[in-house]
Amino acid sequence: MPSNATDVQVQLVTEISDENRKEQMTIEEPGQFFQRGDTQVLTFTEHPDEGEPVDTMITVKPNHVSIKRSGGVDMRQVFNPQIETENTYRHTYGVFHMKTKTDHIEFEPLEGSKLGRLFIKYQMTLNHEVIQAHRLIVTFEEERKA
Repeated sequence: MPSNATDVQVQLVTEISDENRKEQMTIEEPGQFFQRGDTQVLTFTEHPDEGEPVDTMITVKPNHVSIKRSGGVDMRQVFNPQIETENTYRHTYGVFHMKTKTDHIEFEPLEGSKLGRLFIKYQMTLNHEVIQAHRLIVTFEEERKA
């Protein structure tokens, strides 16, 4: 990690809906946040109830966000409102093709004691068949020293 990395507490909320159901998942983990030029990076490790830990890196640039996950799952998802992106999602249950259409990105960086926030609204098509609406909300704040 770079020397300017800040320890943060991360909350990741994922909302998924399709025509038959709506699901919400929340993860809270410690992580680190740093900035390099016009790129801001948030890293943390997810500890799911089942399976191996997942290292997650969220990179934010103007009009561009990428999420790289490795460990229990392997994927890199790119969000850009100007283009539709494609990638694969690998985990113990198999490999899925994902197509992502980004509807909206909002990012508020971590400044002082302010809360950082990333909001992404997008549509994802899995294996060319299932279309789901997603909302991803990441909030992070500097960890308080004891």
